[in-house]
Amino acid sequence: MPTLPIGIQTRSLRLPLRRALAAAAELGADGVEIDLRNELRAADFSQTALRELRKLLDELGLRVLSAAFPTRRGFDEPDDLDRRLQATCEAMSFAYKLGARVVVGRAGSLDDGADDAPSGTLIDALRILGSHGERAGAHFAIATGASPTTQHKLMERIGEGTVGVALHPGLLLAGGHEPLEAATLMGNRVLAVAAVDAVREPSVSGSRAAEVELGRGEADFPALLATLEEHGYNGPLIIERGETADPTVAMSNAVAYLRSL
Repeated sequence: MPTLPIGIQTRSLRLPLRRALAAAAELGADGVEIDLRNELRAADFSQTALRELRKLLDELGLRVLSAAFPTRRGFDEPDDLDRRLQATCEAMSFAYKLGARVVVGRAGSLDDGADDAPSGTLIDALRILGSHGERAGAHFAIATGASPTTQHKLMERIGEGTVGVALHPGLLLAGGHEPLEAATLMGNRVLAVAAVDAVREPSVSGSRAAEVELGRGEADFPALLATLEEHGYNGPLIIERGETADPTVAMSNAVAYLRSL
């Protein structure tokens, strides 16, 4: 299996960005995922500031492996859609300047409530993002807990292009789905992988999953990565942790676990 770059989601460290970058380097990560909506905004960055950040990354031995741009609403909702598309395109262009080739975001609802088919609004919006990705150099990838079959249908509707999937085992398990099935169905459209593990729990309100230490949940990462390898995957593994009292220790254990694979 080829060595895949291991990244840390800086937001998960719950530190100011510069301190989070230093911590990621100390933890032995190859790079990071930066949130371009809440941690770092393109509009606030001059060319001088951009050069300083890239210099800092070089000094720390880090790369920006991916960026996140979590919009409040998905691209299936027509209200203010043009504004969300413009902001996402700007984030994609900025991500490329940082060195990232993937921008992870939310798609919204993947069905229209009638025949489990994605809405035309969503399809058109993702095609616009795909076209911009071809020009900008950073591709948009959706992270969702929708069923692998539904995600696969969406990718087929969009057609060949630069929109892909950020495979997220935590969201899939919470939705009652198997991450391995997602890797099997969409391996050639996976642009990033969230290194997140979870266990499903019974709930009166439907499926839910509790986040656990990487390697101790229901996401079979050895099998998952082996399946992605068959599809030629060479993108990043981005470690996320939300439900933990000490994110630094959790991240350290996660890096060690992924290195062991």
